[in-house]
Amino acid sequence: MHAAHRDRPSETVAAPDADEARPSAPIVERSDLAEPSAFTPESLLREARRQKGLPASDVPRVCVLDPDGDIVRDLIGSGRARQDPDWACYHTLLHLVDADGLRYGIIGGAVGASFAVLVAEELFASGCQFLVSVTSAGQILELRAPPYFVLIERALRDEGTSYHYLPPARYVEADSTLIDLVGTALRGVDVVIERGSTWTTDAPFRETATEIAERRSEGVLAVEMEAAALYAFARARGRSVVCFAHITNRMGQAERDFEKGDASGAREALLLIEAVALALP
Repeated sequence: MHAAHRDRPSETVAAPDADEARPSAPIVERSDLAEPSAFTPESLLREARRQKGLPASDVPRVCVLDPDGDIVRDLIGSGRARQDPDWACYHTLLHLVDADGLRYGIIGGAVGASFAVLVAEELFASGCQFLVSVTSAGQILELRAPPYFVLIERALRDEGTSYHYLPPARYVEADSTLIDLVGTALRGVDVVIERGSTWTTDAPFRETATEIAERRSEGVLAVEMEAAALYAFARARGRSVVCFAHITNRMGQAERDFEKGDASGAREALLLIEAVALALP
């Protein structure tokens, strides 16, 4: 048996190709960032309107993303918001708010980088000119006790969506002119607001002690799930987007965490949103 085995032709095992041996990361290997997309928000909305029998309709020039949905729920509960019957998005509802001569649109529940940018694309394709995002966030650097807000000046790109809009880089910066304009508008608002960097992640339940320590060492104030992608979209498309982190928790590391304040933080968030909307050119 052994002799017969020795007589078999030897099998040659090919060495692995160099590209196969090296881990592949398609997100950071894109070479077509300047190429327009074959699939567009305009075509999606066109077909949604056709299927739903809706007319073409513009959204307000200022729109708001409320991933937690607490702001939208407060507005609906107090009778200050009504659903836009012509919003054609397959995934969300748009509510319209009229306050002191100001009209804005607000969408709740668009959680995470990819969902937030999908909705942002559709809003700008429908007439939006300025987008404000107010997302719940976990505290990294302990500046004060939550809750308070951070005007996000730059975001760490620990998610996937931003790499489909901009070349790889550690951070994406907000539009500094827009941030300064917003910062000036908020000086007279009775809301605690800091300015600085956040960490955008796609995996909130993978925020390990090691990662948190690393982020803290580089001065990151909070962790959230949308800002890096929204700022990358804004830079790539020439859109006006400003993001706020509402620091509401310490990532569940203490009892009685996730307390957002009066009306689940909606009242202060609305003061902030409406001051920003009134200041936009």
